[in-house]
Amino acid sequence: MHADHPPEEIIESILPCSRYVQRLLESEPELLTELRQNLKHSFSREEMQAFLNANADVANDEAGLNSILRRLRKRVMLRLVVRDLGGLAELAEVMVGMTDLAETTIDFALGRHYEWLTDPDRYGQPRSAESGVPQGMLVIAMGKLGGGELNVSSDVDLIFIYPEDGETSGTRSISNHDFFARLGRKLIASLNDMTSDGYVFRVDMRLRPYGESGPLAMSFAMLEEYLVTQGREWERYAWIKGRVIAGPCAQGSALVEQITRPFVFRKYLDFGVYESMRDLHSQIRQEVGRREMHENIKLGPGGIREIEFIAQVFQLIRGGRDADLRVRPTLAVLQLLREKRQLSDKAAEELSDAYCFLRNLEHRLQYLDDQQTQTLPESPADQALIAVTMGFPGYDDFLRELDSHRCNVTGHFEQIFAAPQKSQKLDTLGWLWQEQVMEGAGAQAATAQLVTMGFSSPERVLGCLQGFRASARYRQLPKTSKKQVDALVPTLIEVAAKFPTADITLERLLLLLESISRRAAYLALLREYPQALERVAKLVSASQWAGEYLSQHPILLDELLNPADFQSVPDWSRSSVRLTRQLSDIGGSGHDDLEQQMDVLRHFHHAEVFQLLAKDVEGLLPLETLSDHLSDLADLILDTVLRLAWSGLRRKHRDAPAFGIVGYGKLGGKELGYASDLDIIFLYDDLHPDAPEIYARLCQRVNSWLTSYTSAGLLYETDLRLRPNGGSGLLVSSLDAFDQYQRNQAWVWEHQALTRARFVAGDAHVREIFEHTRKAVLSQRRDLANLACEVLRMRQKMLDAHPNSSGLFDIKHDCGGIIDVEFIVQYLVLGYACDYPELTNNIGNIGLLKLAGELGLIHVETGERALRAYREFRRVQHRLRLSGDSGLGGIPSAGNQSQQFARVELDYLRDNVDAVLRLWEEVFKTQRHS
Repeated sequence: MHADHPPEEIIESILPCSRYVQRLLESEPELLTELRQNLKHSFSREEMQAFLNANADVANDEAGLNSILRRLRKRVMLRLVVRDLGGLAELAEVMVGMTDLAETTIDFALGRHYEWLTDPDRYGQPRSAESGVPQGMLVIAMGKLGGGELNVSSDVDLIFIYPEDGETSGTRSISNHDFFARLGRKLIASLNDMTSDGYVFRVDMRLRPYGESGPLAMSFAMLEEYLVTQGREWERYAWIKGRVIAGPCAQGSALVEQITRPFVFRKYLDFGVYESMRDLHSQIRQEVGRREMHENIKLGPGGIREIEFIAQVFQLIRGGRDADLRVRPTLAVLQLLREKRQLSDKAAEELSDAYCFLRNLEHRLQYLDDQQTQTLPESPADQALIAVTMGFPGYDDFLRELDSHRCNVTGHFEQIFAAPQKSQKLDTLGWLWQEQVMEGAGAQAATAQLVTMGFSSPERVLGCLQGFRASARYRQLPKTSKKQVDALVPTLIEVAAKFPTADITLERLLLLLESISRRAAYLALLREYPQALERVAKLVSASQWAGEYLSQHPILLDELLNPADFQSVPDWSRSSVRLTRQLSDIGGSGHDDLEQQMDVLRHFHHAEVFQLLAKDVEGLLPLETLSDHLSDLADLILDTVLRLAWSGLRRKHRDAPAFGIVGYGKLGGKELGYASDLDIIFLYDDLHPDAPEIYARLCQRVNSWLTSYTSAGLLYETDLRLRPNGGSGLLVSSLDAFDQYQRNQAWVWEHQALTRARFVAGDAHVREIFEHTRKAVLSQRRDLANLACEVLRMRQKMLDAHPNSSGLFDIKHDCGGIIDVEFIVQYLVLGYACDYPELTNNIGNIGLLKLAGELGLIHVETGERALRAYREFRRVQHRLRLSGDSGLGGIPSAGNQSQQFARVELDYLRDNVDAVLRLWEEVFKTQRHS
């Protein structure tokens, strides 16, 4: 039926499909006229409230109240059923309409009963025992009402709570607890009792703390104590949809959220919920089987409950970290899971389609007789009606479509909730983890098995395994965690054996496992996602630094669950929006909020670094691109920290600071590594008399945001010594002072540093003036002989500060290494920018070497060879620091000493060193030896 048909035709066409509508119109024919007049528009909350207000004089006692509530339900139900079956309403209108009806009637009834019970001649106002403040009762909706997705013949799951204990102030004073229990019973009766007008909603109170044996209403304190001390796992799922719908909502909602959120959403990623969800689903399946409910489209296989479980498991795992996922409607959660790539497009679409199909079907089953049923009909006549209202020519066609949806749901459910599969090998590896292995024949057999698997030092491997098992950390683990570790160790052995460096890989995996063994959620993650464990193994096999980083920040294990992320190119503008949203979810400026914001920043930074690290280890990022990304990330963090630090200042004189942050060194030159500190200085351009003090405080806050350790670690170490007058100078300089210092007082080495300076965050006007000063200073005409003398003197000073008697080549500090290239570039910029201003552009050492060749300042071929050498030095240095393994990538070095100082055998880099030395000799006219 189309919306443009006359109302009479639409009503006539749907009558055979709902015996409830037939009975209602037969018993109250006057409703038909009203239905015809209003059929073309939905029944809004405002219209419901207007109906109650217009009939308020009737609701002057309980009988009148009950009558008006039921009369409203009939009107809402009648219009909803006809609009839905007549093709005028979407599923959303039905769910929202029923939710609005429940909220409006509950709030209206609660207000009336509260008014009557608080009459001074009866009980009077309930008041707080401590403050004397009047108390109201909050009605919390759970289930589909809480989610804003109520169905047409549903019951409503409610919980009653009130703020504080105390007594009422009336003639017949009673305790607040007793008062609110009485109020709750009155409210339930007004909704639930069957009268000559029917009922409004069946009320189910069994989700309250302690269930049917618990008090009908409880205080905030009682609720909090219950959730903390006795709240069960299944109650976390139920409370996801908990929502205050009536009572003093404005104050109450925030307080209820404060109590329930830590119970529902853990601070960490809670992968342990998979196991508890499986247990709960298994119990439901057993109950379905026992009661032969396979035709139940809610609880049966592939039904509504399984879709809700899929949505809820991701909410419980991630909702503590991601506030977006704390929304309540199931369809909204599925859409978010698609956007956040927790569900594939196909899975999200199939689950959403199935949900809409099943909810529409549920409504049509309930439209027949206004019964709370989710079971397919047995009667052929009713089956035919269901097929027609679902848009199918026959029941068999309908069943085929239903089965298709249910199969899709079951497939996705089983894929997500499937218990981890053990390989057959694991049973044979488990004994290697037993205490008796080290004795006699057992040790020999274990050694032989490890050699067969590809381990080169089986005795050392066994020693690591037994050392972990004998450690105090393992022995003190809770029984459940110990069981998880026992299950994981054989898997680690099997996974490590797949790598050429099996021994090192297993040692690093065991170190990681030991570091996370007290965090049950991360053990659960590795158990639930074997593919993540393989990615962990690949990372730690290639990089000791990656293993250490994971051990420090195990929450990053979650980043390995979606390998598609490794293929994507970082989009820092989108990342900035995401970070801003995460920070705004916290909002406030109190101490707890400040620490949460610091943690959010750190988690964000660590996750982005780890994503880059994973791409790096996979060979997907050239080093220069990696450094660009790490520098862009630092810029983003500095910009965000500056904004947060300024907003947190109590004393300030303008909306936005006339302030900027300038990066030097690796940050300025966009050559950051994973663990680089930030060389930064602070500048301002503000004539306000309090500006120096305010901006000094801002600098301190920015530095504190960056360098403070929280439970999530730190962001960056900083070095502020490159500011004017170094460590003895002011923390922040005005632009005028900076300009004067650079022109009149700065040493040559400070101008060398300025060649790599880059404005990274802050006010655009400050940026413009800084860039002008920088270019003007770098473009000053200098005596080349004096400049060369000063640069050479500083280079010798640096050599003296880093003596090398190892017999190895220090890639960074030795003659012919990285610093030589940097000094050559700096000399060329300072010596020739007066004639070639393009040399002041911040294009990096490689770009500047190319430009110098094009300008004829150096021979192109010599410059090209030095450029390639510089690239190779950086690559080798990066791989050494990343791997912590002297043998990675065929780079010969010498253990810990090489890792600390990035030193290698000179012969390995001889040609590259010679190339740099030749350029040095060409530029400075002095011969040097490596």
